[in-house]
Amino acid sequence: DDRDKVKPSLTPEQSERLCNRNFGVGGDGVIFALKAPEEGDYDFTMRIYNSDGSEPEMCGNGIRCFAQFLKDLGADAESYNVNTLAGLIIPVMNSDGTITVDMGEPILDGPSVPTTLTPNSEHNSVLEQTHSCNGREWKISAVSMGNPHAIIFVDDLENDIDFEKDGPALESDTSAFPAKTNVEFVQVMAPDHLKMKVWERGAGPTLACGTGTCAL
Repeated sequence: DDRDKVKPSLTPEQSERLCNRNFGVGGDGVIFALKAPEEGDYDFTMRIYNSDGSEPEMCGNGIRCFAQFLKDLGADAESYNVNTLAGLIIPVMNSDGTITVDMGEPILDGPSVPTTLTPNSEHNSVLEQTHSCNGREWKISAVSMGNPHAIIFVDDLENDIDFEKDGPALESDTSAFPAKTNVEFVQVMAPDHLKMKVWERGAGPTLACGTGTCAL
């Protein structure tokens, strides 16, 4: 709760130690509720430090936790105008206790994701573009939801990838993603059922990714 501050009360290094699952509290990142900027129609500012100390633009699941946190603190409202590094995000508190967030339109323009992979589809997008990394050739689709995502379809999530090696290699491949990237490996189970494994930028393997699901 940093609502009386304009900057996080913890440093990236302190946040990294706090997220350590052996010697700290353990977590994928630390979220800070900060003062709204003086300009613009905002109620609060949200900033995040990942478990490796890096700072992402946004977190889809994180902003829903952020909204519930504000409610628990007594800052009750039907919705919140939240300033993030990805722009204005508005979580809505529903009457059934759920929280809805309009994540906005995806950014498909390759250089804006950002990625250096050559656009090969409409809207100057990168769709299943071939790229070599970690000794393998991948077909990568690049999307931004305010933060970059590399989406890769595979036939078998358990046998076609080495998640613990391919995930971090693709995440940190700045030759393709200058700002690094979240990586989503996806298997089509049925026309209406996709199975996804996520290697999050700055956090590693996570159980879910809100922006990644929207990107997919």
